[in-house]
Amino acid sequence: MSKVEDFLTKEEEQEIVEAIRIAEKNTSGEIRVHIERTTSMDTYDRAKEIFHELKMDETELKNGVLIYLAVDDHNFVICGDKGINDVVEADFWNCTRDAMVAQFKQHKFKQGLVDGILRAGEQLKKYFPWQEGDSNELSNEISKG
Repeated sequence: MSKVEDFLTKEEEQEIVEAIRIAEKNTSGEIRVHIERTTSMDTYDRAKEIFHELKMDETELKNGVLIYLAVDDHNFVICGDKGINDVVEADFWNCTRDAMVAQFKQHKFKQGLVDGILRAGEQLKKYFPWQEGDSNELSNEISKG
């Protein structure tokens, strides 16, 4: 069994999916989590590749956020599409990353992900509030590579 399957329990995965649902409840934005064992690429470049593979760059308002983790590499990236990157404060992603790292250092991976998801959701809600007719454009399920 690879570390990807060992990284989170099924219950923890469901708590993360629920955090995504809660975060997206008041926004048109989309949040995804992708976990894989390792990457031979630069982590940011791989995250952008996954962002495209998951069709996150096809959301109507360009307001998708991906949290990408390479478990064996002990590396992760948060990347947002153009719509969200154009409006959040310059240090937003770094502050979100730091909040997640604080939990990860204590081996609280599920909580770190939940914290990052909820923070991203707050920003998405602020700049991309839910409006009548908005639909969930992307799955909330955790994708794995």
